[in-house]
Amino acid sequence: MTPDLIAIVWGMVKAIIILLGMVLTAAYMIWLERRLLALWQDRYGPNRVGPLGLGQVIADMIKIFFKEDWMPPFADKFTFVLAPFLAMSLMMLAFVFIPMTPNWGVSNTNMALLFFLAIAGLAVYAVMLGGWASNSKYSLLGGLRSTAQTISYEVFMGLALMGVVIQAGSFNLRDIVAAQDGLWNVFPQILGFIAWVPAALAVVHRTPFDLPEAESELVQGYHTEYSGMKFGMFMVSEYVGIVMVSGLTVTLFFGGWDAPLWFDRIPGIGAFLGEQIPFVWFAAKTFIFMAGYILVRAALPRPRYDQIMSAAWLWCLPIALINLLITGAVVLWRAGA
Repeated sequence: MTPDLIAIVWGMVKAIIILLGMVLTAAYMIWLERRLLALWQDRYGPNRVGPLGLGQVIADMIKIFFKEDWMPPFADKFTFVLAPFLAMSLMMLAFVFIPMTPNWGVSNTNMALLFFLAIAGLAVYAVMLGGWASNSKYSLLGGLRSTAQTISYEVFMGLALMGVVIQAGSFNLRDIVAAQDGLWNVFPQILGFIAWVPAALAVVHRTPFDLPEAESELVQGYHTEYSGMKFGMFMVSEYVGIVMVSGLTVTLFFGGWDAPLWFDRIPGIGAFLGEQIPFVWFAAKTFIFMAGYILVRAALPRPRYDQIMSAAWLWCLPIALINLLITGAVVLWRAGA
């Protein structure tokens, strides 16, 4: 085998490993959410099927595999099937660009962050098409509200990340991680981080930004008419999105695979462990944000739809613009312009 062929095969192997790991992590995110919600709300979580209830996810998957996959006779069948496929595949595709260690990642492109923003923009089509193809008033209203919400928050999501790009001088996520050596972006880019967090929640439709699927208002929103595996794909895509957004937050604002800034100062083992186990640091920081998304669901009530939209345009967008202005001014000042 030629070196080029070996590199291609090795890249495919890494992609398969990362893909399977991400899907398994997203599946057990369901178990983690139930356990943590039970802990914080002082009640029992899944604890019957397997040790610590770990088999509950497998039981749920078996159930949803055999659940009747009903399709409304009045639906647009092709688009009805396409929507959950888009929701799942686009969230998984976004994970391609996230580097987990200096050497592990599916794609290392200079346009990685732009690709992510493009994929986030396309993800809204899954929700919009799902609501429209169902040919149901409730689903259509849920799809329209979700489309408006997602587009509104995507406007300043990109602006919130431009400060990080300006500081690093690159759209390459590995370059952005390398630029955080000695100081994580969360400190100089605190305003960008404040704008990014609600935008990330809104893109994956997590509480308190799950208005399009709020049962109390629109039955089940844009996927009211879905059942079986199609509904399962919508549900799992949300958890895949949580894993993806958590990993991206760590990469952009918290040093990626780098150890905490104070860890290298520990005598003896600090510098050694900080360099030898980069994936452990990436996974640990990602887990903290995954748990944080669950805590937000447990702690915050669901606001009204008009409050969510007002917060996007009246608060988050100005914060992102101010952060972009300050970052540009500081970079020009340091360059002596």
